[in-house]
Amino acid sequence: MATSTSSVVLGISVSSSTSLKIRSFRNAPTVLNSHTPSGLNVVTSPHHRHAASQRPLSRNSFRVQATVLQEDEEKVVVEESFQSKSYPENGGGGNGEPPDASSSSGLEKWVVKIEQSINIFLTDSVIKILDTLYHDRHYARFFVLETIARVPYFAFMSVLHLYESFGWWRRADYLKVHFAESWNEMHHLLIMEELGGNSWWFDRFLAQHIAVFYYFMTVFMYMLSPRMAYHFSECVESHAFETYDKFIKDQGEQLKKLPASNVAVKYYTEGNLYLFDEFQTARPPTSRRPKIENMYDVFLNIRDDEAEHCKTMKACQTHGGLRSPHSYTDDACEEDAGYGLPQADCEELTQ
Repeated sequence: MATSTSSVVLGISVSSSTSLKIRSFRNAPTVLNSHTPSGLNVVTSPHHRHAASQRPLSRNSFRVQATVLQEDEEKVVVEESFQSKSYPENGGGGNGEPPDASSSSGLEKWVVKIEQSINIFLTDSVIKILDTLYHDRHYARFFVLETIARVPYFAFMSVLHLYESFGWWRRADYLKVHFAESWNEMHHLLIMEELGGNSWWFDRFLAQHIAVFYYFMTVFMYMLSPRMAYHFSECVESHAFETYDKFIKDQGEQLKKLPASNVAVKYYTEGNLYLFDEFQTARPPTSRRPKIENMYDVFLNIRDDEAEHCKTMKACQTHGGLRSPHSYTDDACEEDAGYGLPQADCEELTQ
C-alpha cells in the first residue's frame, strides 16, 4: 500500500508539464493566476483546456504563449508610464487600476472647443462691424485693425510681469517675443497713419475705445486661460492676414505705382533688425530680409508679418512651446565654445 502511494506521488511530480497543469486550469484557475507572470491566463477557454489535455505542448505553442506574455507586459509598462505622467497627484484607484484617462482627455477637448467657439464668435462679430463701417475705406480700416492687433501683446506682457513679480512664472523668451510683436505692430500702425488712416476723428475714437476694452478683456482671458487668449489673438491675426491679402490682390497694380512709405523703408531695411527677427519664431534669424521699392512691397511684407504672428500665436497655445529665435543661435555658440569656435564666428552667427 505504501509502495503504491509513493509511486502515485512520484508520477504526479514527474508529469509537471501535462497532468498537473491541466488539473490546475480545470480545478483552481484563481490559485494559478497568482503564480503566472503578470497574472495572465494563457489558456482560458474550455476548448483550449481540452486540446491541452489531449496532446503535449509543442515548442511553437510555448513560443506563441511567450510572445503573448511579452506583448501584454509591454502594454502594462506603457499604461503605467502614461498614468504617472498624466496624473502625478494620483497613484491610481484603490483596486490598483489606472484612472480613466479618456474622460479627462474628452473633457479637455470640450473645453478647447468651447474656448475656440467663443473666440470665433467674438472675432466674427468684430469683423461684421468693420465690414459695415469700412467697406471702401481701406487705410482707415487698417488703422483700426493695427490699433487693435497690438493690444494683446501689451496684455500678455502685463500679466507676465505680474506673475514674475509674485514669483509664480518667469518666461523671458515670452517677454522678448511679445515685445517684438508689439514693436512690429506699432510700425504697421505708423505706416497707416502716414497713409492718412487716422485722419477722421471717428476712426481714432472707435479704435482707441475698442483697444481699451480689448486690453482688459485680454488680461482677464489670459489669466483665466492663456491658451484661449493666444487662440483669440491668432484669430485676429488670421483676419488681418486675409484682409491684407485681399487688398493686395484687388489693388496690386495701383500699389506698384505708389512710392514706398518712409516708415516702412526705415523699419524693414535700415538699422538693427534684431526685433524684426525676434517675433518670427518659425524661421531662423536673418532668413527674411524684405525689399521695399513701392507700396506693393510694403503691404506684401505687412501681410507676411501677420502670417508670422499667426504661427507664433499657434506655438504659444502649447504651454512652454515658445522660444526666442535668437535663443537657438545663443545655444549654438555656447555648445561650440567648448570645441574651440572663434568668438568672431559666434558674433557673426548672431548678427
